[in-house]
Amino acid sequence: MLKLYGSARSRASIVHWYLEELEVPYEFVKLDMQAGEHLQPEYLTINPFARVPAIVDGDLQLWESGAILLYLMDKYGKAPTSLEERAVISQWVLFANSTLSTAILVEANRDRQIPRLLTTLNEIFTHQAFLLGNEFTVADVAVGSVLNYIPMILKLDFSPYPTLLNYMKQLADRPAFQKSIGARA
Repeated sequence: MLKLYGSARSRASIVHWYLEELEVPYEFVKLDMQAGEHLQPEYLTINPFARVPAIVDGDLQLWESGAILLYLMDKYGKAPTSLEERAVISQWVLFANSTLSTAILVEANRDRQIPRLLTTLNEIFTHQAFLLGNEFTVADVAVGSVLNYIPMILKLDFSPYPTLLNYMKQLADRPAFQKSIGARA
């Protein structure tokens, strides 16, 4: 059975959400970071950088949430049928983990980058329900999880972004989100 390693309030909840969406059986191994369980030799063989999340699926040991999401999509989800579709999904996963996360988490970037990013996302959702059109994908898990973390860490007024706010609510209402990220909010 697939094992997901994580801790309280970590990016493991993103992978947790996607596993729930896929209905893949898994075991959640909660590491006590305060006690240093992520620094133990057994875990360091899974992720030598001592970070979460990580998964073990058979002989595969994989860390980095974006890589895990893409792997799970390919193995258990609805994988794209073309290289071009895969590239677009990868683009959104990388956008979530790099551009969007950095804009939110690095205080020096917030005032300059967040309005531009959120304005663009708001515009996208005036034309479509999800990032890739009318179908929910792993791209929505990646981007939606970061967006739904914003209210947990920042006091940001979303009123200028009504369609983005609607998108975030639509994702947060999903049963798999409620079992994962929503359960921790």
